[in-house]
Amino acid sequence: MKQRIELVVFDMAGTTVDEGNVVYKTVQKVINDEGFNVSLEEVLKYGAGKEKHQAITDVLKECTPLINVSPVADKAFSKFKVALKNAYNTLEIKTFAGTEQLFNDLKNGHIKVVLNTGYDCKTAHLLLEKLGWIVGETIDGLITADDVENGRPEGDMILLAMKNTGVINPEKVMKVGDSAIDIEEGKNANCGITVGVLTGAQNRAQIQEANPTYIIESLNELRAILC
Repeated sequence: MKQRIELVVFDMAGTTVDEGNVVYKTVQKVINDEGFNVSLEEVLKYGAGKEKHQAITDVLKECTPLINVSPVADKAFSKFKVALKNAYNTLEIKTFAGTEQLFNDLKNGHIKVVLNTGYDCKTAHLLLEKLGWIVGETIDGLITADDVENGRPEGDMILLAMKNTGVINPEKVMKVGDSAIDIEEGKNANCGITVGVLTGAQNRAQIQEANPTYIIESLNELRAILC
């Protein structure tokens, strides 16, 4: 018998929001502007799903010869915030096909829908505004990296989503994301089900390293898991 789920926590970029990997392309650019030659694949491997200062820090640690990455990370992150804002102001942001209908179906089935993200609050709300999504209507909640002390892979954002929606048992929570760190986050929050989706940052082999409950091609496959 399938686990009764009361809350689904979705990642944003690459999972519910299709922005063509602009976030990680921007991370790559600001790092390489500091004199490095980091590939997008390396950025996705070491930075996907993380709070963005942490993502920049970890990419620098793993992919550059720097001993002390902090000053460069701080400088690159400062530039990143400006560059990403400019990109999002001009970029066409869209959702993956069927996402809004899925949200509606889940809510009609008395399953709460919360988005969580490694973005800061300002960036996350800019995305919602561009999509026309409203907290309390389209979705039940939004948790950002600014809302918790510990970002991914710790489970703090999911635990806050549970608190805000009145869900007590983590076994009744599903976490869905496009990177291994989303899966790790779900496991650290003791979610009953973790799902990797292949529409964003990482491929099947990379997500499989975190051993999710399921890996799906698109969010539309969630219905078969939940029904």
